[in-house]
Amino acid sequence: MSQTETIPLPADRKLGWGLAALVVAGNMIGSGVYLAPVALAPTGSSSLIGWLICGVGAMILAAVFAGLGRFQPDADGLSDFTRRGLGPFLGFQTAIAYWGVCLTGNVAVALAGTGYLAFFFPALAQPIPAALCNLVLIGVTTTAYATGARIAARLGAVTLVIGLLPLVLAIAAGAVAFSGQTFAASWNPSGLPLAQSVPASLVVIFWSFLGLESAAALSRLVRDPARDVGRASVGGVGLALVVYVAASVAVFGVIPAAELGQSTSPFADLAARVFGASVAGLVAACAVIKALGTIAGWTILGGETARSAAEQGYLPRWWGSAATPGRLPLSNPLINGTIMAGLVVMTSQPTLAGQFGLLIGACTVLTICLYALCCVSLFRFSRSAGWRALAVVGGLFSVMAVVAAAPGNIVPAVVLFGVASVGWLWVRRGRAGRVDPASAPL
Repeated sequence: MSQTETIPLPADRKLGWGLAALVVAGNMIGSGVYLAPVALAPTGSSSLIGWLICGVGAMILAAVFAGLGRFQPDADGLSDFTRRGLGPFLGFQTAIAYWGVCLTGNVAVALAGTGYLAFFFPALAQPIPAALCNLVLIGVTTTAYATGARIAARLGAVTLVIGLLPLVLAIAAGAVAFSGQTFAASWNPSGLPLAQSVPASLVVIFWSFLGLESAAALSRLVRDPARDVGRASVGGVGLALVVYVAASVAVFGVIPAAELGQSTSPFADLAARVFGASVAGLVAACAVIKALGTIAGWTILGGETARSAAEQGYLPRWWGSAATPGRLPLSNPLINGTIMAGLVVMTSQPTLAGQFGLLIGACTVLTICLYALCCVSLFRFSRSAGWRALAVVGGLFSVMAVVAAAPGNIVPAVVLFGVASVGWLWVRRGRAGRVDPASAPL
């Protein structure tokens, strides 16, 4: 057995397509939508245009991952797709970048959960109490993953059902109390032309679709990747798009954009206006539970990405077992949990909205860049004109989304690429024997 082969998991330890689809949906429907109205308050209700644009792009990218799962069903995560299609250097870049996105994004998810806990405990809106709460949420989900990926996946699936309740109630509240006047008044608070304000909102909006690649990233854990990666990806994105559009219309149709910008729990505030404080408390509680499940899902992604990278020689052996590929050492979740705890402390900001915006901007741009690489890989894997056309369209969307991003969100991606390029020299020199030379492009 070569060092890039992994020991197959028993069938009863793998994820069926249904559970995989719930992981995809659960990783998307969570942190992004719960705090998105706050981050989008400057754009206002015209952000609906951005939701539709990003939704179409996300469906295209989900189809791209369906193609990758079909043509490379034995791939071990996102980095394996790019390694096989574009060579070990870009495989390494993908592994490091996606691993960083998973860990950093998890901190943003924890922030969303803490924001809704602040509905019950207002002190949590302050930096130090918020940081302590974030650490607790991350610690709980890291422990769940350390006991087994299926346990963490089930946690994410169960909390998805619970977490949809706040959005359903918010949509119902919007249907009852929707005001066309409020929606129109919030259409463009910044006063900028839509050609400027809408593109600037795309990075914040697309954050809510990150996770569409979850089934592909966890392909080693899926029973039938050739079939189920595509079904889980497309189905999860479709569900998320419907929920996002309905929730966005509801919240901007009831709460003025100026007030949304000051909120830490916009959907709870919406429910409170229409149904009363008791229902708002239920919404906030469900949102916290859903955030916990989303953290669990992204903890799996971060751990599996690091494990795969370690087995390919991209990370030290503490994240994966080179002797028995596919086995997750306990040091993996422990180190990842420690890194996330450090990120919580380092990124503390005066307000939750400021910290949330800082994290999601950098994570979204990085992830879209990885999507572009996966589109190029699909183009190389396929000889079909249809699949290649899909890859081109997905790649163009990814490039346009990055171009539309604010420079402050692009800089971290450029810096990480530079740092990772230096790290590649260390990988080539110190661990060259563990990197599969056959992975170079054909």
